[in-house]
Amino acid sequence: MSTDRKVEGMLGNPLIVVTGASQGIGAAIARRFASEGACSLALIARNRSRLEEVANECRNFSGVSAEVFVCDLTDPEAVDEMAAAVKKRFGAPAVLVNNAGGFVAGSFLEFSLKDFDAMWEINLRSAFLVSKAFVPAMVEAGKGDVFNIGSIAALGAHPGGTGYCAAKAGLLGLTRVMRHELKSHGIRVMSILPGPVETPSWDGSGMPSERLMPTEDIAETVVTLARLSGRTLPEEIILRPMVEE
Repeated sequence: MSTDRKVEGMLGNPLIVVTGASQGIGAAIARRFASEGACSLALIARNRSRLEEVANECRNFSGVSAEVFVCDLTDPEAVDEMAAAVKKRFGAPAVLVNNAGGFVAGSFLEFSLKDFDAMWEINLRSAFLVSKAFVPAMVEAGKGDVFNIGSIAALGAHPGGTGYCAAKAGLLGLTRVMRHELKSHGIRVMSILPGPVETPSWDGSGMPSERLMPTEDIAETVVTLARLSGRTLPEEIILRPMVEE
């Protein structure tokens, strides 16, 4: 994407790659990019049936093609195979959204190594692997946006969030390094740091809806930032519910 970004079709027919696209924030981001029209979407997650549902919704918009790629994003070989298939089909991404993530609650004294490793793998390792697989093609093209969907858990302690806080703090650190190193190649790397969002992670939690942000608001933020002039580099965007207590 060039410095002359425009709303209509985001210049041509750009490829948007979204991980964790089968539900929640990822699905909302895919639908919102599709609503801009004239784009190709590579939707990635582990659940094929839910991915297909999202892809079909996106295909309802004029000029949009959407394909699903089922992948375990913690598996390096699987990620490389998926990325090769995406690039063979579409070429280099204009936008890469590292959204895949997960949450397991637990206090430090009770948290198991197995759960800690699981949080690190899905929230941090996956973003590293996917970025390593796609960013070189973006560097070769000399342009592109990377959005790493983090959390306000990266910014402060949340009791019961041992593995999640550690992994999201790591993702924020990785994003900062990527931003510093890649901007000279024309790549913008941005952190989106939301508070509680109305996703399946909160199902059954008893959290009142007024304390959960709509997924559509996170998606709108990503698309708005992608449309900014290439002369502007948003770095870290914090989003919190209006009602937090």
